Amino acid sequence: MTVTITSAPTRISAENPAWIRLMTAAQALQALQVQDGSVADPGHHAAAQVHVSALTDSLARLAPLVPHDTDYLEAVAADFHTWARAGFGVPDFLDSLLAFQPQRQRVDGLQHVVIFPMYTQNGSSSRLVEAVLIEVIWPDFVAELEAGDYSNKLFVPVRFLDFTAGYNTNSAVLFPETVAVRHTPAFTWGAIFADREAARFRRVVRAAAETTSLELPPGAAELLADQKLTEATFVMWDLIHDRTHMRGDLPFDPFMIKQRMPYFLYSLEELRCDLTAFRESVRIEHDEGAGPEARRHAKLVQYAIIFDRIFRFAITGSRVRNYDGLGGQLLFAWLHQHRVLHWTDSRLSIDWDQVADAVIALGASIDELYWRSIDRPKMAHWLAAYDLISATLTPNPASVWAKGPDALPVSGPPRGLTDQVLDDEFPLSMFYEALEKKMRPVIESTAGITGTSEL
Repeated sequence: MTVTITSAPTRISAENPAWIRLMTAAQALQALQVQDGSVADPGHHAAAQVHVSALTDSLARLAPLVPHDTDYLEAVAADFHTWARAGFGVPDFLDSLLAFQPQRQRVDGLQHVVIFPMYTQNGSSSRLVEAVLIEVIWPDFVAELEAGDYSNKLFVPVRFLDFTAGYNTNSAVLFPETVAVRHTPAFTWGAIFADREAARFRRVVRAAAETTSLELPPGAAELLADQKLTEATFVMWDLIHDRTHMRGDLPFDPFMIKQRMPYFLYSLEELRCDLTAFRESVRIEHDEGAGPEARRHAKLVQYAIIFDRIFRFAITGSRVRNYDGLGGQLLFAWLHQHRVLHWTDSRLSIDWDQVADAVIALGASIDELYWRSIDRPKMAHWLAAYDLISATLTPNPASVWAKGPDALPVSGPPRGLTDQVLDDEFPLSMFYEALEKKMRPVIESTAGITGTSEL
């Protein structure tokens, strides 16, 4: 029976012998698996059985140190044994996934030993056995916000302690939908690695500020100096961002099922959630009824959103349908064209007393687009979204979309419009082309980064 925890119990370190043995067995299994998670070569089954036995024995040794996960650890051991007895086909870990419910006990410092066959977003696309040792980040002020106006029962912010190869990447989420299961259950939690987000923010923004000769305001400088402060700031940002996906005047069924649509719609959705977090942080900052830590971090969230968006998001990843990159480009250009961000004498500067109004105005324009969406046909909504972005960002000269509805196959199915969107529909500006070349080594260096490496 799972134990209710009110404070963090005895800790498991990355040097714990049982954890090391678990990691070793998981990585050995990875080497035998194919993309769907099965061990396809019967000649490898005997070795796989040895690794499963080592893995489940290690789980039994670790279980007393994480009593709050007893039900899950027993279920995942059973799933491994069932997988082995069935001949190591496509794994099915639904029973253990349903038993793992970290959102029910959000206690600061509470650890979890997590192991599943799964892919890792921005990491491995194969459903391999991955193991992660994590701890919850749950500051008191965040608990107060979540218990008040910002309820989000599914949100679990965490910190890396150790991990297998699938997380030695850019992946900063642990989502149940990545786990190999026989059918899709209702998802009840989502974990975000705030320490990785904070660490790469600090490394990238520090380098970008130096490269652009940007003088950072005191609060932003604090973030670059303090990993734990930045982690807490990202937890607050993520809390509000995550809940926003289901709130507001939304297009009917917005992105909640897998649909094929122009990638710039995903750009607007992710940016909408960030700009909502920005707007709400401005409100909290000026709310005399809010706690002092909430108000302090609210100001820091504003810096984090702006700098992560314009410095990291815009130039991270490929130029193939990079929706987060496009959102960063849009925010930068909007601030520049509203004359609160300046590139003068080869120096970047920002008028901080005017930033909040400009950012909130961009959020309001996206909210207006969403509000009008339920009165529009799908293709008309797509065209309106394109108009919103292209009013600020210059489309690719080869774009068919930029020529307007007369050039697009609007009389056919929606897929025809999606097919006309270029992989890089809105290329980087000259500013970003130059910045990306200088920042590329720093961006690449953040793969696999953790909070510990940046302390």
